[in-house]
Amino acid sequence: MTVEEFEEFYAQTVARLTGQLYVMLGDLHEAQDVVQEAFVKGWSRRRQLERDGRPEAWIRTVAWRLAVSRWRFRRRSAEAWRRSGAPPDVEGPGPEQVVLVEALRELPPQQRRTLALHYLCDLTVEQIAQETHLSASTVKTHLARGRGALALRLQGPCREEASGD
Repeated sequence: MTVEEFEEFYAQTVARLTGQLYVMLGDLHEAQDVVQEAFVKGWSRRRQLERDGRPEAWIRTVAWRLAVSRWRFRRRSAEAWRRSGAPPDVEGPGPEQVVLVEALRELPPQQRRTLALHYLCDLTVEQIAQETHLSASTVKTHLARGRGALALRLQGPCREEASGD
């Protein structure tokens, strides 16, 4: 099956297969997910699908098996949670954490990542450089600029609250 033939096969059958799996599973999102995943698996087996002569049946069967595997995984997970008890209640983030996260979101992604690796993951500059494929001096620059930008962002709301505005 050529690329064009597979694309045509996909276009002609995806809605029908999704509908069939939806009826079988009772969950549209799950049906869409497993059908898409089955098509991804079928892509690498295009030639085999053509030889077998029943590509639609193959996709439907793979999608069904994927759904069953997911059910089994969820059931095992639920049983494990039941055996170990409910997870402990965790308090939501306090106002300080919310302000910090909002300030971090305003930083450029590389600065945010560098700060997180350094302060949350406890990585050294050298470890961050290795993981991010940046030079150590670039990591230091991101840390310095990120800390400076955070300091400015975090001082702003505190001054307004202190002055009563």
